[in-house]
Amino acid sequence: MSTGQVLGLVAGLAAALLFGLAAVAQAHAVRRFDAAPASLVAFVLRSVRDPWTLGVVVAYLAGFVLHAVAIWLLPLYLAQVAIAMSLPVTAVTSTLLLHERLTPAHWSAIVAVTVGLALLSAGSGEVGSIVVDARFAVAIWLGVAALALAGWRAGHLGGGVLGALAGLGYAGSAMAVRGVGLPVGPAIAACAVAVGVYGLVAFWLYSLGLDRAPVSTATAPLIVGQTFVPGVVGVLLLGDGVRPGWWPAVVAGLVLAVGGAILLGRSAAGPDQLRTPGAEATGSWPGPAPRPGR
Repeated sequence: MSTGQVLGLVAGLAAALLFGLAAVAQAHAVRRFDAAPASLVAFVLRSVRDPWTLGVVVAYLAGFVLHAVAIWLLPLYLAQVAIAMSLPVTAVTSTLLLHERLTPAHWSAIVAVTVGLALLSAGSGEVGSIVVDARFAVAIWLGVAALALAGWRAGHLGGGVLGALAGLGYAGSAMAVRGVGLPVGPAIAACAVAVGVYGLVAFWLYSLGLDRAPVSTATAPLIVGQTFVPGVVGVLLLGDGVRPGWWPAVVAGLVLAVGGAILLGRSAAGPDQLRTPGAEATGSWPGPAPRPGR
């Protein structure tokens, strides 16, 4: 790996750490209330008055800056799998602070994600160029429209499905970043705005998912969506490369990382088992008693 790619990987892993910790804080923030708002507008209005949610947003914004650095310096599939390391962080932190128990199979999945990242790091090649094509900007906004249409049915969806939709939203945000550069033109401005729109909708959908399912259950499909989609698009359409002879390692790394994410997401807990009685008033973390469901 080049010096720039090493810096990009460090930035991606630092972003993953922030995202992983923020996800657990986000779950706590959402579960302090009787129910998460089913509409985006209601969610935003409540969030701007909630210190916990505002703190989560600050952490996500800091992570986003680091993630953008990783996207600019790494092939998109590697940048996204680096972010997938937020899943082990989320799993461990939710176990310690939210008392969501993980089985030995889940810990094996964490190892699989880590090994997958190592293989992808070893096999990563050259980074594709910034895309400033108007057709790319149009495609990005068609994705925004499709996600918004899916979110219209958010009130009837389960936590895992909402996590998957949020993953597609974050995937769209990551791909839109590849359309942001200098000098600024209409296509670049459109992509820059799309980055924020995708992120807002994804944040809302993920919050709903965390309200209806354990953290790992909502997070695992999110990781799958935001890893696979940009990775495939980056290699097929955006010019991202793989080192000669390393395709088997890259494919194996993707399989391990995404398979581990899927395994880690298995859970049967429902929303009533996730609530923190009295936490809305105190803002405190759940008590020491383990929570049911895993």
